[in-house]
Amino acid sequence: MEEPAARRFKNNQENKALDASRLIAEREKTHGSFAVQARVAQLIKAAIREGLEGREVELPAAQQEALDLIATKMGRIVAGDAGFKDHWDDIQGYARLGRGA
Repeated sequence: MEEPAARRFKNNQENKALDASRLIAEREKTHGSFAVQARVAQLIKAAIREGLEGREVELPAAQQEALDLIATKMGRIVAGDAGFKDHWDDIQGYARLGRGA
């Protein structure tokens, strides 16, 4: 027979797994397939890295990160719901952060 604490732990872990599955399913509605989004974002990031090669002055880390996050958002737009306002708002926010770096 399972101890009450062990049963609670097991139920908690099962609930977390279920919650994660629900979250993934919900996000796919706006973000699209994670595999597609990841592939698109990585292609964009590779193009950015290639474009930055050989520069005399390296971009600050904050600007590089802003570009990476914008690429991720672009991947979500391509793979998911292009009309999802948050994607576009986030790109605008990351661009502002990059500009201020």
